[in-house]
Amino acid sequence: MSSKSYDYVIVGGGTAGCVLASRLRQDNPSLSIVIVEAGPDVSRRPDVLDGSQWAPLLATELNWQYQTVPQKHLGGRVVANAAGKALGGSTAINAGAWTRGDSQNYDHWGEVVNDNRWSYDGFLPYFRKIETFHDPHGYKEVHGFDGAIHMVPSHLRGYPLREQIKAAWADMGVPFNEDMNDGNPLGVADMIENRLNGYRIVAPLVYPLDGVHIMTETLVKRVIVQDIDGKKVATAIELADNEATIITARREVIVSAGAFRSPQILMLSGLGPKSELQNHGIDVVLDIPDVGLHLHDHISVFQWWKLKNPEKGLSIGSSAFNNPNYFKGNPVDFFITQSVPQQGLLNALAADGNNNNPEAHRVASQRSHHETWIMYVAQNAGNPTLVPDGTHIMTSVICMLPTSRGTIKLADTNPHTAPLVDPNYMATEADRYILREGMRKLYQVFRETDAGRAIIDSETVGEGLKAVSAEIGDEDLDEKIRSHPGTMFHTAGTLSMGKVVDTFMRVNGVDRLRVVDASVIPVPLAGHLQNCVYAMAEQAADIILNDTM
Repeated sequence: MSSKSYDYVIVGGGTAGCVLASRLRQDNPSLSIVIVEAGPDVSRRPDVLDGSQWAPLLATELNWQYQTVPQKHLGGRVVANAAGKALGGSTAINAGAWTRGDSQNYDHWGEVVNDNRWSYDGFLPYFRKIETFHDPHGYKEVHGFDGAIHMVPSHLRGYPLREQIKAAWADMGVPFNEDMNDGNPLGVADMIENRLNGYRIVAPLVYPLDGVHIMTETLVKRVIVQDIDGKKVATAIELADNEATIITARREVIVSAGAFRSPQILMLSGLGPKSELQNHGIDVVLDIPDVGLHLHDHISVFQWWKLKNPEKGLSIGSSAFNNPNYFKGNPVDFFITQSVPQQGLLNALAADGNNNNPEAHRVASQRSHHETWIMYVAQNAGNPTLVPDGTHIMTSVICMLPTSRGTIKLADTNPHTAPLVDPNYMATEADRYILREGMRKLYQVFRETDAGRAIIDSETVGEGLKAVSAEIGDEDLDEKIRSHPGTMFHTAGTLSMGKVVDTFMRVNGVDRLRVVDASVIPVPLAGHLQNCVYAMAEQAADIILNDTM
């Protein structure tokens, strides 16, 4: 058995891990810090840096390629879930969308944990700190202009359907939002991506790791927790190697392995639900019932639409869709964020039996219930089978504030084995209602406005499914959801703040052990999570530095 020692041992070199290591080292260069990352360093690989190549990267060794257990409410379907397995984590493989979400969601977070640092006002200084806003004349009170993350808006690429689609939404009463990242994302807004000159921004490239010891392609087995003076204290980690290498933390162990792996590591360390640990023969170090619970994710439904005039070069695959600017980011103009009718949502919540559950009713008082994007490309492996030939576009309607909750459990005690992932997608009538409303609104935009009808010929559907119409019933819409579900890969909540960790990110009942990653996010956010995780890690670095001075 070999042993090494550092001040801070960071388990996971993803988004949060890179930010933490960089900021801790910058503040105090005398600190010895190690990042232990399961994947490789790919920050110079051309296919990673090319921001347009995220979809092919999902089929590589840089993705953990999780598969859910068969989903009860999706007809037994298994849904693929992505998570980055590389230095930089999911910043190495994601699609680059850069949205904060809704200020109401963060205020809910702050209320749930009774700490204003995690409200929108508490996050705002860190949102500003991390970004270089694309418009130098933008709102200085809500944006930053010299941060590590550069942003680019989609309108700079000049897609040919932009103005028609914008007009179609306006005809349905959905206005243009000049800045969806100002705390209120409602409306039609330019998609914002974190790109620089078309290149992907990978966390370790913009958060310098000079002086940090980086161990790549190294899997962690467990955190070692000892009894010291009557307290549970995290003192080291054990690697999943042949030597059972021990790395000692003189100050703290910080787990930043993501919403799938972080709960797995805690459970393999004897920290988790007593019954789950005993089922696998793991010695119970501390019974923490909520480890692996409260999983929330953004589920979506995909649709495909036949274009009226594909010869005009409106979608990828057409020889006329050839402006080089079109390929400098995702072929999308807008994110459209909307509310659903409150009474309908309250009825759905009542059907779920949540009449006396204020947590569930909170979703009815919020506003950013679903998001829609329209992508100028179409592809599907089957039912219907579509290839990118320029004749179709693809859409996704996303439930941004789900009430369904899932779990992460152990498959066995081997750290190389993926955990059992059960998001419990579409378990609630509220989630189904939100997606139905989004699909109905999209139909109205495409088929009941002059601008929409000028673009779209028809919806292309698979065998046994109905195209959306004004008359379509709920069950037919639900079957479309069950047939074409997807996820935005925004899994969070599996080590929720207020239940597993406190507002200082410390694991309840264990000294010198923190968790900093998406697993601690206690409530759904109506945004794409990398923005939040960057800002969270910045705030966590300040908390750690102030807490250990």
